Amino acid sequence: MARTGRRPSGSGTQDAILAAAMTAFTESGYDGATMRGIARAASVDPALVHHYYGTKEELFVAAMQFPIDPAVIIPALLEPGPDGLGERLLRMFLGVWDSPNTISPFLALIRGAMSHEASAAMLREFVGEAIIGRLTAALDVDRPTLRGTLVGSQLIGLGIARYVIRIEPLASASADEVVAAVAPTLQRYLTAELPRGEDPAAG
Repeated sequence: MARTGRRPSGSGTQDAILAAAMTAFTESGYDGATMRGIARAASVDPALVHHYYGTKEELFVAAMQFPIDPAVIIPALLEPGPDGLGERLLRMFLGVWDSPNTISPFLALIRGAMSHEASAAMLREFVGEAIIGRLTAALDVDRPTLRGTLVGSQLIGLGIARYVIRIEPLASASADEVVAAVAPTLQRYLTAELPRGEDPAAG
């Protein structure tokens, strides 16, 4: 027998979980939302949320219609080794934008982040932790957080300029042209030695 006040598994349960998750992620950000809190808002047992969606990362992907699943893409990007990672990451990124099946939800997330701080924080936390953070952590490089933010700034800036504002000729350039120009910069951010600026207070 289901506990009093909690929704039993079955029709409508997953929709209720997704709706509660969307609200939680939007209002509290990725880091602030919890599986237990989402279960409480959906009036279900927390075990049911894990049963349907596994981890918070997987629930975020489902609730926010995020076009890529880090659990799938991160191993695929890392498997060939660090060489060429910048190009593989960029081709994956461009592929998401260029696909008619994924560009609409991705555009909605980006536009929301550009106009609402809560949405920006949610997207920043998820991308920084679940995608870029996992990449740089797996590379075992120095200053992984700095490298991750440099990569993120390059990709976000590229996405906005090419697909949202549509600055020419970048917007019309082929994927191969963009990769040839930008991938070496991403690779340098990911694996090359980063210069350290001089401390003006030193000496």
